[in-house]
Amino acid sequence: MSHPHFDSLEFYQRYHYHGELGAIYHRDHTLFRLWAPTARQVWLVTYSDGLTGSGVELAMEPDINGTWITELPGDHHGLYYTYKVLVNGDINEAVDPYAKACGVNGYRGMVVDLERTNPPGWDKLARPPLTRFVDAIIYELHVRDISIHPLSGIALRGKYLGLTEQNTRGPHNVKTGLSHLVELGITHVQLMPCSDFATIDESNKEPLEYNWGYDPLNYSIPEGSYSTDAFDGTRRIVEYKEMIKTLKEASIRVNMDVVYNHTFYSHASHLNKIVPSYYYRQDRQGRFSNGSGCGNELASERSMVRKMIVDSVRYWAEEYKIDGFRFDLMGLLDIPTINEIRSTLNAVDRSIMMYGEGWTGGHSPLLDELKALKTNVRQLPGTGAFNDDLRDGIRGHVFHADQPGFVNGGVGLEETVEFGIVGSCEHDQIDYNQVVYSRWPWAGEPAQSINYVEVHDNLTLWDKLQAVDPDQSESVLMDMHKMCGALILTSQGIPLLHAGMEFLRTKYGDYNSYRSPDSINQIDWERKYRYLPIFHYYQGLITLRKCHPAFRMVTAAQIQRHLRFLPVPDSHMIAYILRENANDDSWKNIVVIFNAKATSKEMELPEEDWVVVVDKHRAGIIMLDQIEGQRVIVPPRTSLVLVDAESYHGA
Repeated sequence: MSHPHFDSLEFYQRYHYHGELGAIYHRDHTLFRLWAPTARQVWLVTYSDGLTGSGVELAMEPDINGTWITELPGDHHGLYYTYKVLVNGDINEAVDPYAKACGVNGYRGMVVDLERTNPPGWDKLARPPLTRFVDAIIYELHVRDISIHPLSGIALRGKYLGLTEQNTRGPHNVKTGLSHLVELGITHVQLMPCSDFATIDESNKEPLEYNWGYDPLNYSIPEGSYSTDAFDGTRRIVEYKEMIKTLKEASIRVNMDVVYNHTFYSHASHLNKIVPSYYYRQDRQGRFSNGSGCGNELASERSMVRKMIVDSVRYWAEEYKIDGFRFDLMGLLDIPTINEIRSTLNAVDRSIMMYGEGWTGGHSPLLDELKALKTNVRQLPGTGAFNDDLRDGIRGHVFHADQPGFVNGGVGLEETVEFGIVGSCEHDQIDYNQVVYSRWPWAGEPAQSINYVEVHDNLTLWDKLQAVDPDQSESVLMDMHKMCGALILTSQGIPLLHAGMEFLRTKYGDYNSYRSPDSINQIDWERKYRYLPIFHYYQGLITLRKCHPAFRMVTAAQIQRHLRFLPVPDSHMIAYILRENANDDSWKNIVVIFNAKATSKEMELPEEDWVVVVDKHRAGIIMLDQIEGQRVIVPPRTSLVLVDAESYHGA
């Protein structure tokens, strides 16, 4: 059987299928539909077990647009299945790319009645309110890391259900887990990948391996190692939903880190076994291209690959009520795919977030003008990108451990940090020639800038600060860390915090801990007690941001008008005013000053009489000090937030 080229219009017209794929469950029958246009024959193979035993084969019938179908009468909830595909002279057995449940380790799909997986009250569960994307404060966490420490006070450590436990306490009675998230005040958790991944043996109740999850196996099924029984195909679904429900009931939205740019296996992947070469980009020699750095990259520009990704995202948003999606290596996905996902999510709920890494992991044959890169984000309305300009401007180069940033002695980075403060939007006071990576305002609106100084990969902020200044005192490094937090949480755009950074998370210098043990990756709750003032500082900054919309302006035009940089007496200083009731804030004028120098500096304020709400030691909305007159002394390595006295006392 000959087929037109995969990228041709003829192939699209002949084989694109618009309808539903997978095991389509009904109480009295299940319809199986697989897209396999190059296959000569397809068989459905059913199993009574998710791992062992032999299967029963049933020949499927060819149907429209390259699909194959068969129907089984009766109620088949819990039936395990695979497909066997005769293609290119070989018979390959593979898991359904549209499977919604599976057996242990994802070797076999499972038919599932999703209504039976809903926790009590699920149907009435609402998304916590979110008026605008800039109101979000995102907290990136790994399901295992947050609870696995022996002193976490959590019973089901390392599991989805660990995040459902209420009022858990750790060393010296500090709040942990869910209670900690509520205490901190974040609005969203961003879960590191929770769709089924390959490198952890789920058959061990206490897995011997560790992984972040960027090794996808089955895109639309929750990971089994975080469930209490990976052999039961419904358990992971039920428990994932219970975790989501508990978080939402605590007024925390749930974002999901998704990895649609590659799969763990290449030639041996389920996708490649079903339609060889279709799902992946190749070079001119026909080899798998490797823009992911993981051995392959999905060809999202091909219509049935795009459909699979869009359908999967929609499924997570509707079935699991996911509130946002963080796209790993988003630059490997093409712009039309990202915009189709955005449009699809808008039809579900316009408050669902979309953002991602605006880069690739290596060379990709996809043309740069088609990639969902940070530089192309203005072509992605409603989708944001991680702001690596701001990250490296604040803390120093991500790949050069000893290279400093603004807070720890880096030279000439003030303009880069200011570029981040305005959400990387257009602003007449920014000299783009001095910004480290970008030469133009890549964000069309502040919500497109995800502001951060630390995430799961590379050095944690605390480890980075120590790497730059290994002989520096802990107290000085703590001052730098607090300034980093103040910069992120007062900048325009959307702030993202890495779990544990609010009490100086360390990975002991491990810059890529994706498969390092728990001893490296676990959240050490003893540090929360040891560095409680740091926690309270971050908590106060979050309160400030949530209470004052001046830090959450919606448009670039608002930022242009209301945020103006002020003259400063020296380098390694930045100051600006949020003026004229920015974004209808009850505070009329707010001045923010950062002095990264090792010495005090005096500077002139635009008006007289101010109230200090953030200083070197404390942060929030409570008056810490008053300044009479028009001059302020800024101590070394200090962030100050000042409010004009008249509107502060009148608020």
